[in-house]
Amino acid sequence: MPAATPGTPSLLRAMNDRAALELLLTHGPLSRTRIGQLTGLSKPTASQLLARLESAGLVVATGTDGGRPGPSAQLYALNGPAAHVGGLDVTPERVLAAVADLTGTVRGSFELPYTEGAGAVEQVTRALDGALRAAGIGAADLHRLVIATPGAFDPQTGRLRYASHLPGWHSPTLLDELAAALPVPVEYENDVNLAAVAEQRLGAARGYEDFVLLWNEEGLGAALVFGGRLHRGWTGGAGEVGFLPVSGHPLVRQVTRANTGGYQELAGVQVLPRLAAELGVDTPPPPAPDAPHGPQVAVGVALLERAAAAPDGANLDFLRAYATVLATGLASVVAVLDPEIVVLSGAVITAGGDPLRTLLETELAELAPSRPRLVTGEVRERPVLRGALESALAAAREEVFDTSR
Repeated sequence: MPAATPGTPSLLRAMNDRAALELLLTHGPLSRTRIGQLTGLSKPTASQLLARLESAGLVVATGTDGGRPGPSAQLYALNGPAAHVGGLDVTPERVLAAVADLTGTVRGSFELPYTEGAGAVEQVTRALDGALRAAGIGAADLHRLVIATPGAFDPQTGRLRYASHLPGWHSPTLLDELAAALPVPVEYENDVNLAAVAEQRLGAARGYEDFVLLWNEEGLGAALVFGGRLHRGWTGGAGEVGFLPVSGHPLVRQVTRANTGGYQELAGVQVLPRLAAELGVDTPPPPAPDAPHGPQVAVGVALLERAAAAPDGANLDFLRAYATVLATGLASVVAVLDPEIVVLSGAVITAGGDPLRTLLETELAELAPSRPRLVTGEVRERPVLRGALESALAAAREEVFDTSR
């Protein structure tokens, strides 16, 4: 179809179609009258629009608004099966895959333990196949796929950087091998960046253009959003704050080879048992074998949850000590970037709840020149995977909603 020119009927129809689809995505099922009211279109034009979108398979009739006075009106909804996207969250412990439809509803997921001896391509395809089967669709039904990993693929070399702890993902030909094995356009993104996408679309960062997300699970990381867009840096390494040299810890040299740095050594999850022991906080029992995180994270989460539930005495000292080491590195980030808010995310940092957040805010006010508001992340259920799906959905909707094609 030739490209529409400004002001032509085809362009205006496409703009109205997109506006209606965005409204259905935001509000759920709507009547023809309500769509007309929200778009400013006349009833006949709204009727033509809905007929056009229904014929294209993007909208379906779904019940009536029978609870209101007067004749019932037909409701219309976005047709979720019109497109599907996939997301993968790859960690050294497991590969987690999910498939969502155009509305963002997750239709199937699959998890398999990460096996160091197995190839990256094999594990990705197995996880994706499992999610597709759970969703009841085939690979041909998938429009987009976004894969989350620690670190980032260098845009110049194609190699994965800042993630030496992810075995099997450092071959210079890996991206080509994955592209050949996967039947769909694929994008790769840093896991913490995708947690920020989830918070930006669905959680605590909605409505904010400039924010930092501080993540703490197996490692400390950050995502940086300026003007509503992720800042990735020249090599994809923006936000790798675990490598920051910080006051209070000896310099770590050859940081990429060691896969750690001063801030990680000062405030990473691995320091929590030592802090607890020094301050007389009892160590929790070992985590269950089926815990959602590795043993180190599970212990850290248990320590912080228990301290936050009774934040006094030794527990308060423990929370305050951890807030101090977290603020030591975060203050450098805030001093350089001056964000409007800082979103605290990841299982470890959110386990401290409001007591840890309040103490961290107090410490940060002492150490940084500006005072961003600290908020706890709202996307708690698999935030990285949710961000991968949201990123894939944005691209798929851009394509599907463009009815001028």
